[in-house]
Amino acid sequence: MAKVVGIKFKDAGKLYYFSPGEFHVGIGDNVIVETARGLEFGKVTMGETEVSDKELVAPLKNIIRIATEKDKKKHKENIAKKEEALRICQEKVNAHKLDMKLIDVEYTFDNSKVIFYFTADGRVDFRELVKDLAAIFRMRIELRQIGVRDEAKMLGGVGNCGRGLCCSTWLSDFEPVSIKMAKVQNLSLNPSKISGICGRLMCCLKFENEVYTHLKKGMPSTGEKIKTPDGVAVVTDVNILESTVKARLVVEECTKAKEKDQKNGKDAKNGKDKDAKDGGRGKSAKGGKDKAAKDNKDKQNENDKEEKLSTEIYTYKKSEIKRLGRKNSKKKTDDLEDLEEDVLREIKELMKD
Repeated sequence: MAKVVGIKFKDAGKLYYFSPGEFHVGIGDNVIVETARGLEFGKVTMGETEVSDKELVAPLKNIIRIATEKDKKKHKENIAKKEEALRICQEKVNAHKLDMKLIDVEYTFDNSKVIFYFTADGRVDFRELVKDLAAIFRMRIELRQIGVRDEAKMLGGVGNCGRGLCCSTWLSDFEPVSIKMAKVQNLSLNPSKISGICGRLMCCLKFENEVYTHLKKGMPSTGEKIKTPDGVAVVTDVNILESTVKARLVVEECTKAKEKDQKNGKDAKNGKDKDAKDGGRGKSAKGGKDKAAKDNKDKQNENDKEEKLSTEIYTYKKSEIKRLGRKNSKKKTDDLEDLEEDVLREIKELMKD
């Protein structure tokens, strides 16, 4: 176990662990720490706590000092210089006719390096651009290509919910999001409704996924047959949060091919008469064929049945029903797969960063 404090370098940035050393710091204090990029100005967002060695990235570095007024002034100056740096870099990008979009710029605290963040559809040869920028800024230049999610995180914005983007306000890390999460929550698979301003699947699809997955256990699906206090019914809607289902009662089952059944019955009777005459091993063999024919007939009759459902829809709690399985489940599944094939093809692009 090691005693650490959590420090962030951006408001919605990743949390990093540092050893407080001889300093007593609290949440909200500004500190100077040493990172792989050099000295950095950070803010304590997690007070002193003990964490296991497995959670640490060795070696654990110490806090250099608590930020002074001079440090805070220098940090503000670095932020103020960002706008001018972006303007200069954009002019050079246009001059070299590079297919790239500048997103943000960042100075290291000690002004040893300036980092430009950009997006592009493919690889960009910016070697000449780096030479021009190095001659202007007289410091190390780094051009870092980022994805569309990082772009949204840096620029900020308003989501479909009307609130600020989670990634730019409080979400530290991007976690994998899949289309299955939208399906579990019974959301529309329309790409425009489940994708964020970055064009990828919304991060919030994952927030409630665990709860929905847990509540959905034991719940029937739409189209599935259930046994209710009022009789057998077919599910028309499922409310996972309330653990209720809406269903139509099965009031009658009719068979499409009664004449065919009667004909099959006559054929089976003739077969039995013939078996009685054959006797011995022939009788046994024919009997096996009749049994297979009967099984096939029963299976066909089951597929030929049509359900007449009540016009009224009834609501039942999860505790009041018993699952009986889905009628014509294969056909239902095939229909769903055909229906979702085009949508999933569109959403496949949303899964890429």
